[in-house]
Amino acid sequence: MCGIVGVIGKHGAAAEEVYESLISLQHRGQDAAGICTYNERFHLKKDLGLVRDVFQQLDMNELLGGVGIGQVRYSTLGAISPENAQPFLTTAPYGVALAHNGNIFNAPQLKQELFEKEYRYINSTNDAEVILNIFAFELSRFCHREFFDSVTLALKGTYARLQGAYSAVAVIAGRGLLAFRDPHGIRPLVWGRREVNGQWEHIFASENTMFEFLGYEFYRDVAPGEAVFVTLDGDVHTAMIEQKEFRPCVFEYVYFARPDAFLNGVSVHRARLRMGQNLAHKIKRLHPKLEIDVVIPAPQTANTAALACAHELGVRYTEGLVKNNFIGRTFIMPEQGMRRRANRYKLSAIELEIKGHNVLVVDDSIVRGNVSRHIVALLRRHGAKQVYFSSTSPVLRWPDLYGIDLPTRAEYVSYQRTEEEIRAYIGADLLIYQDLPDLVEAITRRGDVQFQRVHAAMFDGDYATGDVTEEVLQVVEGYRVKQRQKHQFRSAFINHEPDSLTG
Repeated sequence: MCGIVGVIGKHGAAAEEVYESLISLQHRGQDAAGICTYNERFHLKKDLGLVRDVFQQLDMNELLGGVGIGQVRYSTLGAISPENAQPFLTTAPYGVALAHNGNIFNAPQLKQELFEKEYRYINSTNDAEVILNIFAFELSRFCHREFFDSVTLALKGTYARLQGAYSAVAVIAGRGLLAFRDPHGIRPLVWGRREVNGQWEHIFASENTMFEFLGYEFYRDVAPGEAVFVTLDGDVHTAMIEQKEFRPCVFEYVYFARPDAFLNGVSVHRARLRMGQNLAHKIKRLHPKLEIDVVIPAPQTANTAALACAHELGVRYTEGLVKNNFIGRTFIMPEQGMRRRANRYKLSAIELEIKGHNVLVVDDSIVRGNVSRHIVALLRRHGAKQVYFSSTSPVLRWPDLYGIDLPTRAEYVSYQRTEEEIRAYIGADLLIYQDLPDLVEAITRRGDVQFQRVHAAMFDGDYATGDVTEEVLQVVEGYRVKQRQKHQFRSAFINHEPDSLTG
């Protein structure tokens, strides 16, 4: 999962708005950041690190032009290296810069095809470079037509070859800004507008969290399978490239998006409130006599759901755990050892809110079990009588092939474990998972809902694209295991990391 943004207008200062947008999207990726602008030529700056560390004032001064794109990245397939930072550039035809959010699970095969059949060399392990080169190749086949016709035909050819989920923004030299979304709308892409001196300026982003302070108004979501092209003169062209069943990713609402985001006609904040309500209903139904003194969220994504859960249960809510916001989101850290070390510094407890109480912890999900186990142990150290652990989402059992860092089934705490065995592993006195129908109901109960089903394959194995077989899963999981082993070996070599915490 990554965060992308593209802006176009006559103001001539796209870089500043892309930068501010990436700050708002930083929660979606912490490995790398990049900005590319256009002003008669491309200007590109990208590197490893947080947005505030990658871009200095001298960099911003050189990112000229009124059209630009940017991305914050966390890796799923590609290694963490400067070569894998986005956006990517190609020079033919026209010159195209592209950034994307999602995952193309047949990228290794496409990379080989591009080299052997189309004579295009991919220099990274990032699937965005694969998308860029496929689009550029397809565009070169149709560039003699009216330009937007060329773009739509090129995208039809691109969509036909990609397997996975993607939302993308691209700058085409001398032409304008392109935004497009996969046929199932798995990855989000929202569209904002503002009127300046009688002309519309446009922004496309993974979330609308930056629209208000940049002066944009939410216009609409880019539809599944839709392409939107804004020329340098401000003319807007739209086309439906390929549309299939709309199935947005459930994990956007559970975990990834900021609570103030509004995606696919649904408020993330309200969806999380309803998740907490539905979780409370299950707790009351299964454990009507359970004595709970206090409800504490696993900060911070679960705060909203925990508040609603406490209200529904009639129990006091308190933020008894404090998160160090400078550690980062351990779920999207690249390897297990890094996550475990970060967990030790990430959370601290307020003993006055815990000691002598029966505590219900509400978390958004239980992935590898590291954080859950750490929280339970932390609460016990600070005097909790009983620790009940709950998750606003169901048991995670399947990998995600569409851009979330859940690559192998063996990484889940649920791998070859029953719910009772998971409870024992994390050390809780009681474990309660949300049921999938209740999670989906929480997302779809209110709002301008245009979809009937969500993508929730990580819970039920029902992959939205319909082309994920057991053979595909084994190939992808094997590739990702190799990638992670390479990263871990390199990290251990560079850092001289000991085999254990005691050395």
